[in-house]
Amino acid sequence: MQSAFAGFALGLGLILAIGAQNAFVLRQGLRREHLLAVVLVCALSDAVLVSVGVAGFGALAEAVPGLERIMRYGGAAFLAVYGARAFLAAWRGGAALQAGTGAGSLRRAVLTCLALTWLNPHVYLDTVVLLGAVSAQYPDRLAFGAGAVTASFVFFFALGYGARLAAPLFRSPTGWRVLDAGVGLVMWAIAASLLRG
Repeated sequence: MQSAFAGFALGLGLILAIGAQNAFVLRQGLRREHLLAVVLVCALSDAVLVSVGVAGFGALAEAVPGLERIMRYGGAAFLAVYGARAFLAAWRGGAALQAGTGAGSLRRAVLTCLALTWLNPHVYLDTVVLLGAVSAQYPDRLAFGAGAVTASFVFFFALGYGARLAAPLFRSPTGWRVLDAGVGLVMWAIAASLLRG
């Protein structure tokens, strides 16, 4: 259960940072266009990437002595910097959320979502490299990966279908500040747990 919770918390913390993919899902949610297809593409893509990371890094960590320790400290450093960036974003304040224009057809919405997911190098760092490396620190990597995958499904469905409810919160920079500060706290807490581990 501890491994699953850690995977869920880290997965959620990494996804929360607003990027092009999340902004697209938010806009689709605000406009209520092709929402099920969009959130499924995002969540299933994350599930594949997390699975590759957890399985690949787990095997690699067992094969290369000392790699686990290097990855633990490297992961903690990355999370510390990631958290600091989130706190900096919270201090600066974010931009207000606007619905903008939708993607148009279902085909275009899915292709846009696939491009925003699979052509973003940052997604590989988060899901394959970082989650994979951190999973090696936990006794039950499968539970850790399942927690991270669950976080993806929960987040994307909540983001897409809750966009209309959350829109008032993100119409001002204050909402983004609170979100960024929360992301920073989660990242630093996980970095501290890696250093203790």
